[in-house]
Amino acid sequence: MKRYVIVGNGVAASACIEGIRNVDPDGAVTVISAENRPAYCRPLISYYLEGRADPAKIGYRAPDFYEKTGCRVLYGQTAEAIDPAAKTVSLSDGAVLPYDAVCVAAGSSPFVPPFAGLETVREKYSFMTMDDALQLEKATETPKDVLIVGAGLIGLKCAEGLYGRARSITVCDLADRVLSSILDADGAKAVQAHLEQKGLRFLLGDTVDRFDGNTAQMKNGEIVRFDVLVLAVGVRANTALVKNAGGACGRGITVNEKMETSLPDVFAAGDCAEGEDVSFGARRVLALMPNACFQGYTAGVNMAGGEKKLTDAIPMNAIGFFGLHIMTAGTYTGDVYEEKTALGSKKFFTADGVLKGFILIGETQRAGLYTALIRNRTPLEGVDFALIRKTATSAAFSKETRAKMFGEVV
Repeated sequence: MKRYVIVGNGVAASACIEGIRNVDPDGAVTVISAENRPAYCRPLISYYLEGRADPAKIGYRAPDFYEKTGCRVLYGQTAEAIDPAAKTVSLSDGAVLPYDAVCVAAGSSPFVPPFAGLETVREKYSFMTMDDALQLEKATETPKDVLIVGAGLIGLKCAEGLYGRARSITVCDLADRVLSSILDADGAKAVQAHLEQKGLRFLLGDTVDRFDGNTAQMKNGEIVRFDVLVLAVGVRANTALVKNAGGACGRGITVNEKMETSLPDVFAAGDCAEGEDVSFGARRVLALMPNACFQGYTAGVNMAGGEKKLTDAIPMNAIGFFGLHIMTAGTYTGDVYEEKTALGSKKFFTADGVLKGFILIGETQRAGLYTALIRNRTPLEGVDFALIRKTATSAAFSKETRAKMFGEVV
């Protein structure tokens, strides 16, 4: 019986289990979970703060998922080291697990800059886990002034979650715009205006110089008073397990199309992995839920002796703030085409005869057609691009292209 070890218990780990079981229904699977709860949808923790999501109902899989897939889960444990020669994983409680194949799906950790005086702040939190959400819920049982450092996805979802609980919310970021990793200047301006209508205050192109208890002195000299501080500056991939074992790492753990690392029988998936972004043409960490799922499943199949490659990974984001929906994918290079809509805007980026990326704000229906164009690198010469920019419809594709993409008979 083959022995599998999965380090981590998130989306990538769950998909890895499913990939393994697709090939090997009988092998022994052990999951090492640092958190003391089953896998859950982390993007939903902001909805929990809002009171829109029940903690019992944000599980990523059914409550009997581990039982049905025949997995053993070690809760509250972390993997301390991998020995690729002995093929063992050492745990925080001193146990040593042998493996035939191991997948590192260890995710990422909050990056906290060395702010002067940070130690003087009593109520400071991250916002990445359910435990973080529970702590923030308790901290804001009565209305508080909140300062969020970071105007990216995590920081703004935290702001939305705290809206209605907080007396005031101020968000600062060294970048000159909100969501700088996924939006261009025009899109960011529109989203910021929408958030400001809800009363959120932004200090952009600026960050904290030093903390003194419940006050933050900004680089521009402004003093911001707060009761609760949320640090959402960014995250870093958890690469130490593979790096310390001698494996190749960049910003993440280097993997190939099969999710194999440079170490034999060691795989990686999810936010800790660095794979090929086909829209960018280079390796990147794609710390996004859909890619974690694709990578985890691919790793699991190959761990069990199957054959699967992931060759169409791209960055994708689907998110909303106070009813404004945003979807982005790919990279923003090449020629730009913009379409204004009654609900917002659509922006498309093309180069070398293919769609490279898009930004949709307000109107995101059927965006899967656009992501399929990017993933498949479909030549635009077989697409009525003027039509599909306005309406995401398969009628914009030639018969030949529809046959390739959707299996239609020509």
